[in-house]
Amino acid sequence: MRLRHMSMEEQRILLVDDEENMRKSLGALLRREGYRVETASTGGEATRLAAKRSFALLVIDLKLGEMDGIETYLRIKKGSPRTLAIIITGHASMESAIEAIRAGAYDYLVKPFRFEEMLLTVKRALDYQQVREENVYLHRELKGKFWLGNVIGKSIQMEKVFQVVKKVADSDVTVLLRGESGTGKELIARAIHYSGPRREKRFIAISCGVISETLLESELFGYEKGAFTGAVTRKKGFFEVADGGTVLLDEIGDLSPATQMKLLRVLQEREFQRVGGTETIAVDVRIISATNKDLEKEVREQRFREDLYYRINVIPITLPPLRERKGDIPLLIENFLAKYRGKEREIKISAEAKELLMNYHWPGNVRELENVIEGAIALSSGSIISAKDIALNMGPATTRETAIAVNERLTLKEAKEKLEEKFIKKALEKARGNVAQIGRELGLSRRHLYERMDHYGINPGAYK
Repeated sequence: MRLRHMSMEEQRILLVDDEENMRKSLGALLRREGYRVETASTGGEATRLAAKRSFALLVIDLKLGEMDGIETYLRIKKGSPRTLAIIITGHASMESAIEAIRAGAYDYLVKPFRFEEMLLTVKRALDYQQVREENVYLHRELKGKFWLGNVIGKSIQMEKVFQVVKKVADSDVTVLLRGESGTGKELIARAIHYSGPRREKRFIAISCGVISETLLESELFGYEKGAFTGAVTRKKGFFEVADGGTVLLDEIGDLSPATQMKLLRVLQEREFQRVGGTETIAVDVRIISATNKDLEKEVREQRFREDLYYRINVIPITLPPLRERKGDIPLLIENFLAKYRGKEREIKISAEAKELLMNYHWPGNVRELENVIEGAIALSSGSIISAKDIALNMGPATTRETAIAVNERLTLKEAKEKLEEKFIKKALEKARGNVAQIGRELGLSRRHLYERMDHYGINPGAYK
């Protein structure tokens, strides 16, 4: 099954501002990016337009006269609950903007702002909406015997996992997902979230092992203005943003002792303080943890708090490596073929190629299998994937990148593009969809990254 992605033409934006110059300049900017934009000068005009047709996104100024931006948004939201909103505000109206966020607005921008900042915020909002729509679609459609959310398997091991997931989804019990890298721990966490009563709220996944302790603390708990150099305004952390929803702490075994202690408070007291703040903030969030480490050993060697271990390990779910559930490989192959072959292309896999995949040891588990199938589709010129199209990491000198580069059917430009596409996807996976972080690490502008992602049809929101 292949999910349908909204084109930019379908991502209709309603721009509401009582300043004509602002409407014209922002409208022209968004139209140049390919969006369909309609404008309104008052809240009343905006609500009338929204009653006639649906809009993916509302970009609205806070101060509009009789009916302000928040009231307008709430009226539109009542008739179109899936419409997202970005509030534009001046410095003097920050408290009202924060109220708008509490009312459900996606984000706000403070005047004066750079056009690049506006485009980035719009892009993020629409990416988020796309992922949300896909999750609703998956939850509705993928209810067959071998499906749970976006996780596939018919083996006894996976059926046991599915049974536990279905039992814990409707509760708030703390879950610890264990398994090797690539076994699908984040997918299981998402299945728990979207199968339970928190499905309409945010699901946020963060990898505790790929960012520094200081940055991780700021991301989780947020910070107050002036808490450190560069903290020019207050920022909510993931726990606060995901209030009512779920936070996945991947690689939880990599948390520092100080962060472990703060996390324990969230689990015990359901409250925390922002970095640099004194206000105690109550939060209702489900925490799911994941690890590929031996946490019992970490506890014995005093690298992981014993009290935190017992808090997160209420319901442990162990995901088997792919080599231990090879009966699922044919089902996974068919799923990945459907995902990557495209609408117009019918492609199957030969018996010889399937045998090669069945006999491989899969150190990278399901993630590696998906990458191999995606690469095989790219390398295959016909309707059948043969064994020679399969590039497996049999040794240090054999990589999929090498196989792509030397393949005679590809031009140099095509080979470079395939490598670039793969590189961007890997970077998004590592950074959990954080385009700004990737840009900083690679020394590239976010605009350039978004252009390349649009070129390859990559949705960064799907990696969050």
